[in-house]
Amino acid sequence: MASLYFTYSAMNAGKSTSLLQVAHNYEERNQSVLLMTPLIDDRSGAGTIASRLGISRSAISFTSQCNLVDKVLCQHHQQPVDCLLLDEAQFLTEQQVWQLSSLVDRYDIPVMCYGIRTDAFGNAFPGSAVLLAVADKLIEMKTICYCGRKATMSLRVDADGEAVTMGQQIAIGGNERYLSCCRKHWKEAMGIG
Repeated sequence: MASLYFTYSAMNAGKSTSLLQVAHNYEERNQSVLLMTPLIDDRSGAGTIASRLGISRSAISFTSQCNLVDKVLCQHHQQPVDCLLLDEAQFLTEQQVWQLSSLVDRYDIPVMCYGIRTDAFGNAFPGSAVLLAVADKLIEMKTICYCGRKATMSLRVDADGEAVTMGQQIAIGGNERYLSCCRKHWKEAMGIG
């Protein structure tokens, strides 16, 4: 029976690496995976899932207006999809998360989403919030703060390494723009009591 999975963490925990490993494991057993990623995150090029370890794969990109059921079923009718692997799940809309649940519940397609739980200001991303509420299985990947404690927050920094304390929820970037840190050090950097 298919399930909806949400694997989440702060930045730089290895989510994309894990997704690519899962794809490899399925394919090693002659099963077909469909890889998807939001078009908004084009750091490695549109339609590419890339790990900081240097591995990458092509993926189908989608926008926030895309109906994911239609997009996946179009592929599924060409070649049955044994598992959908979706990177950067924080950029899903609430409606798209419900669409993914329909792929699981109505079409028996396992869906594994990988993403960040909260933004740089400590607020849940809309897609992540719904995934946390409705996913069948939640998996937390861990990474560490510079102090050695578990990192749960993603701190946005400017070109000088100073904390960015306000701005847009979405600002695409990697190690040059975000630091993973524990809540204590995130609060200190943000100037929160």
